[in-house]
Amino acid sequence: MPKVYHLDLSRNMLKGAKLALLPGDPFRVPKIAAQIEARGGGKAVELAWKREFRSFLGEVNGEPILITSTGIGGPSTSIAIEELAKLGVRTFLRVGTTGAIQPGMEIGDLVVTTASVRLDGASTHYAPIEYPAVSHPEVLLALIEAAGRHEEEGIRTHVGITASSDTFYAGEERTDGFSHYLLRRLRGLTDELQRLQVLNFEMESATLLTMCAALGLRAGVVTGVVNRRRKRGEDKITPERLRAGEENVIRVALTAVEILLTLG
Repeated sequence: MPKVYHLDLSRNMLKGAKLALLPGDPFRVPKIAAQIEARGGGKAVELAWKREFRSFLGEVNGEPILITSTGIGGPSTSIAIEELAKLGVRTFLRVGTTGAIQPGMEIGDLVVTTASVRLDGASTHYAPIEYPAVSHPEVLLALIEAAGRHEEEGIRTHVGITASSDTFYAGEERTDGFSHYLLRRLRGLTDELQRLQVLNFEMESATLLTMCAALGLRAGVVTGVVNRRRKRGEDKITPERLRAGEENVIRVALTAVEILLTLG
């Protein structure tokens, strides 16, 4: 099979990999690969880097595991899922960062997403808006079990609903954009989501979960908290906060991969 267009990957390059870890940031891909190596997975190899899509192939418990960045938001995420599925990948695990909405959530905490509020547009190209964006139960349970195994290390995990928006500024009710203006329908969004017990904001889960459910694929989402949207002074993303969220989410995600591999 020839290479798929955007990812610049072929089926032969994946060596039979059926599971893909999906960070958004291409610079997070080698960080995940390094952690796989540190766990005894052997040397991870960079396969391709085209546009926002960067891919490494590693090995966990003797099985090939792909790591591919999706870029930011639903449209590029949909491309990654489509092309990886064409290459034989059947399980997708988003390994990302997020902004906390609920009080009591701290920088470095994790969120395991059970379902996503579809504030995006890309997912509507795969299923009507009434269709739920839900995590696959096997992936969800693996993530919850993995989080429990790391609890003694001080990693706190929150399990629940995520809000997934197409835009970082207006769609997440940020007023620090260029115009400082929000459409009337977006004002008060964060308060409303907080009252609805939604845990966090991010930008890819609605597309990932809707697509994979509609296409008969498995998907789950774990993200690290890098800012607290309702806490003055902690609503900005800093390098230190990003590092805390990234390190914790990678550790739990790789443990979840080990659990999923035992399920087949």
